[in-house]
Amino acid sequence: MEFLEELGVKESNYGASTGQKWMETKSEGELKIHSPVDGKFIASVYQASENDYEKIIKTAEKAFTEWRMVPAPHRGEVVRQIGLKLREYKVPLGYLVSYEMGKSLQEGLGEVQEMIDICDFAVGQSRQLYGYTMQSERPMHRMYDQYHPLGIVCTISAFNFPVAVYSWNAMLAAVCGDVNIWKPSSKVPLSAIATQNIIAKVLKENNLPEGIFTLVIGKGSTIGERILNDKRVIMISVTGSTRVGKHAAEVVSGRFGKTILELGGNNAIIITPDADLKIAIPAVVFGAVGTAGQRCTSTRRLIIHESIYDKVKESLLNAYKSLKIGNPLDQKNHMGPLIDKNAVNDFNNALKRINKEGGKVIFGGDMLSGNGYESGCYVSPAIVEADNHFEIVQEETFAPILYLIKYHKDIDEAIALQNGVVQGLSSSIFTNNIKESERFLSCAGSDCGIANVNIGTSGAEIGGAFGGEKETGGGRESGSDSWKAYMRRQTNTINFGSQLPLAQGVKFDI
Repeated sequence: MEFLEELGVKESNYGASTGQKWMETKSEGELKIHSPVDGKFIASVYQASENDYEKIIKTAEKAFTEWRMVPAPHRGEVVRQIGLKLREYKVPLGYLVSYEMGKSLQEGLGEVQEMIDICDFAVGQSRQLYGYTMQSERPMHRMYDQYHPLGIVCTISAFNFPVAVYSWNAMLAAVCGDVNIWKPSSKVPLSAIATQNIIAKVLKENNLPEGIFTLVIGKGSTIGERILNDKRVIMISVTGSTRVGKHAAEVVSGRFGKTILELGGNNAIIITPDADLKIAIPAVVFGAVGTAGQRCTSTRRLIIHESIYDKVKESLLNAYKSLKIGNPLDQKNHMGPLIDKNAVNDFNNALKRINKEGGKVIFGGDMLSGNGYESGCYVSPAIVEADNHFEIVQEETFAPILYLIKYHKDIDEAIALQNGVVQGLSSSIFTNNIKESERFLSCAGSDCGIANVNIGTSGAEIGGAFGGEKETGGGRESGSDSWKAYMRRQTNTINFGSQLPLAQGVKFDI
């Protein structure tokens, strides 16, 4: 395919890069990547060895000693150039993301645009790594805090966003003076290789050392565990399931390392009688079927007041009937395939559990076959009437299943249902009642890291901090002051007088 050639992705690729050079290990097995779009073989990747990883770590250690001394605005200039280079390759990289992962082409291009946007954000941030000055209680003393680079950080990204989440971490870490190791999902390694090739061009043009942006594609049982246990990796950002995140947190905290965890979501939208359904219904449908329900922010639960329940249900059924499902490279289609057949099995098993627990599938839930669906990864999105306490509703199924849940009384009942799960990523309410919206945003409202009014649960902007609470992990990435996670904080006191007064009035005469 033309876009593969343009991105430097070959039929066979190596899985470890120091930023400029690819290691040529072939002994650790070969990943053969097939597209969920049509089932066709795209390319293969030789997995990295533990020896490759050790070389990458040593290269990163050396690069950090140089990179941390580069003034932050100059580091920002490098990131600015990465953003420009991504603009040049936006279309081919967007096509690869779409074809390798299965999301719509619009979403694939949007994901690359998100990378560009975070580069722009990071450039501005490079001149604003602020500390604070505090007033000292001691005369002739100045007290302030400042932020220093951490060192080697690692981004472990998931399949559903093959490139964007990496950029949230790597570009901010770069302007903060850190060096980044990227371990992408083994389901979508080609997008990572293409991105590494793009960044390498900028590193070479600026005569920068190897090791600032590195890549390692390998087994979780070997490479993944090495990263988690490696004290040289100061901080690890993990995007994935709650199970994976819990294991990572236990291992990394055991060595006093730092983590950013962006884990499961079980996101709900509340629709009150005062909602404007003309904007609520499209938001629900996009949130539920966008990326085939494979976003951590996908809408999974719809909590509807009983007085408008039937109206909302009818509107959703009509909207779902109009959905076009097929090749995501065709921009007429709204939804593409699931990532692989294992995801299809999870979808089917969830629907079986729904029926067993007393839920009712009122739309979809079928596997699609025939012309255009040869990969076996296409399904029709499901709408299900259910209760919030069902075990399957309490879990996150990474697939396009939308649960309709009825509430009967006031907004507090709806909020209790919204909060009544172990996950806490994204949430939303649709209402034109200011009291309801403010209640939802108050300390007595949504317990999620993201709470929206009159917009859906997915599609967050890069300018805000992204992350959740409870079993979603508690970390923050992307905008706002998330940059602080990539730096170590230091409090400094300077005595510019000729006396040595002690704090709290302590006397110590010798």
